[in-house]
Amino acid sequence: MYYRFGKVFHFISVLLFLFTFLYFYSAMPEFVAYELDENGYALKEFSRSAYFYTGIILFAVLNFALITPAKLIENKSTRSLKQLFPTGDIFRDYMLTWIYSFAGVVNISLSIMGLFIHAINNQNEIGSGSYSFFFYLIPILFAVWIIALFWILLQKFNAIRNNSTI
Repeated sequence: MYYRFGKVFHFISVLLFLFTFLYFYSAMPEFVAYELDENGYALKEFSRSAYFYTGIILFAVLNFALITPAKLIENKSTRSLKQLFPTGDIFRDYMLTWIYSFAGVVNISLSIMGLFIHAINNQNEIGSGSYSFFFYLIPILFAVWIIALFWILLQKFNAIRNNSTI
């Protein structure tokens, strides 16, 4: 039941990424800087089209890699997954929720990175230092989600150990 909330969160994060990425792409100059020197001049830059295709490919590959295990568990693709996460098992629901929400967190992180690239390239409108909170938010979200994964796995291992002794 909870995994549906994870799916909705993932879907909303996909829409958020696509909206922000396309908006930032439309506001980019012909050459996109991703590193500045101390005077604010571009040290490293690449073309706007390379930025677009790199961003979309990175987004697609990460989402495919992160959502594939959830789809394998949902569709009971292998016998071992069917035994490990049977239908109706609370840990199946927790694991699916974690996978979908983690993919959502990755999408939000990609959106924040796009915001940073946008801020670097449009310093007349936006100062990149004003978004420092978001850059601390990314590792905190990753740490919380990884801790949640270990908690889910620990609970599942304890449940398996308790059922095997009966």
